[in-house]
Amino acid sequence: MRKDHRPYFIKKAYNRFQKFYLKKFLKPEFESLGHGIHAIKPWYMEVFGGPVRVGSFTTIIASPDSRVRLCVWSDKKDIHGIEIGDYCLICPGTRISAAEKIIIGSNTMMANGVYITDSDWHDLYDRSMPIGITKPVIIGDNVWLGDSAIIGKGVTIGNNSIIGAGSVVVKDIPENCIAAGNPAMVVRQLDPERKIVTRGDWLSDPKEVGRQFDLLDRDLLRGNTVFGWLRSLVAPRHQD
Repeated sequence: MRKDHRPYFIKKAYNRFQKFYLKKFLKPEFESLGHGIHAIKPWYMEVFGGPVRVGSFTTIIASPDSRVRLCVWSDKKDIHGIEIGDYCLICPGTRISAAEKIIIGSNTMMANGVYITDSDWHDLYDRSMPIGITKPVIIGDNVWLGDSAIIGKGVTIGNNSIIGAGSVVVKDIPENCIAAGNPAMVVRQLDPERKIVTRGDWLSDPKEVGRQFDLLDRDLLRGNTVFGWLRSLVAPRHQD
């Protein structure tokens, strides 16, 4: 499809259903879930175990072929679990698996297919036993994890840093830099004179952002009809 054929009122109803699904079926799975969460296709998101905490105004995008999975599985009691800050972005295919503690700071963006874990999940020698060695993962504020990046146990990533697509991070990355490769190494420092605009800056007035998106939807969906939308589903045409 080259455009969204849904009438405006259909899309609004769809968005309301997404919010209902999040509140009714997913929110009970969390230790805490902040307000202003924007979840796209939340029925393709899975939360297993706990505790799992997600801050306010975080965006979660899931899809049928790239589910978002947040999993806590441990043989210990009173663990920290998964903690995600405010204003974060969680893209399709993100997997976060914790046996002890994973903390992700506010404004952090996780691109498609990111994997974060604090455990080997098996002992190096006795591979019949689960969990294995665990070490906490700490990801700072406003970090950008590129497509399919892997963050291993015991890693700390400093504020504002960027991890390149496909990178495998097994050692600490300092703040304000770009790291890439397997294993990931620092390849560039960010300019300390440049201001970094965060998702929190963009969402500082969430009602205004929502109003702007609503105006955009009204404009893009103007003229769409129920018949045209149904026709595009059952009998799509060239350039639909």
